[in-house]
Amino acid sequence: MTSPPTVVVLDYGSGNVHSAVRALERVGADVLLTGDPKAALAADGLFVPGVGNFHACMRGLRQADGARLIDVRLAGGRPVLGVCVGMQVLFDGSSEPFSGPPEEGLGEWPGLVERLPAEVVPHMGWSTVKPGADTRLFAGVEDERFYFVHSYAAQQWSLYPVGTFAVVAPVVTWSTHGTDFVAAVENGPLCATQFHPEKSGDAGAQLLENWVRSL
Repeated sequence: MTSPPTVVVLDYGSGNVHSAVRALERVGADVLLTGDPKAALAADGLFVPGVGNFHACMRGLRQADGARLIDVRLAGGRPVLGVCVGMQVLFDGSSEPFSGPPEEGLGEWPGLVERLPAEVVPHMGWSTVKPGADTRLFAGVEDERFYFVHSYAAQQWSLYPVGTFAVVAPVVTWSTHGTDFVAAVENGPLCATQFHPEKSGDAGAQLLENWVRSL
């Protein structure tokens, strides 16, 4: 009998992450909530949460050595899943106001996270998504709704494969609130969702199960 995949939920002071731990355990992962670098590097999957202000999350992530841990894992092809602001920090930066000096993002993907141009912000509640044709993350839940709570999002996507040795194009999933925005990305070992799968009922559980099974 094979042992379940191990997942570290990275604990760097970003809000209540226990719902993520429970959701991952329900879909069969062996889950550890920790900021320990050795555990984060050794786990089959790394789950990066994020709530609140982009710059505060990014500051906390750097202080916890999270930026390096994510880089090292991705360099070795080790899976990482970012959620909500944990997705936003993967871009170059954010236009979100902050009381201190703004923080740069991790720059895994080009572009800025910007405020949604909608009459009602934050975007809070259940919304449909439009997954890319080659999605694996959304297998079985392509037409379902997912739970969003956010005011900022990446509204453009500009990372495309170029050149003779180009890698496979990322699978980008979109949703709409005031404008189209990036709801999820599948980019080799790096995946992320703007919505909260751990708060998205059966659909979110299936998405997390799809990710855990891929580890």
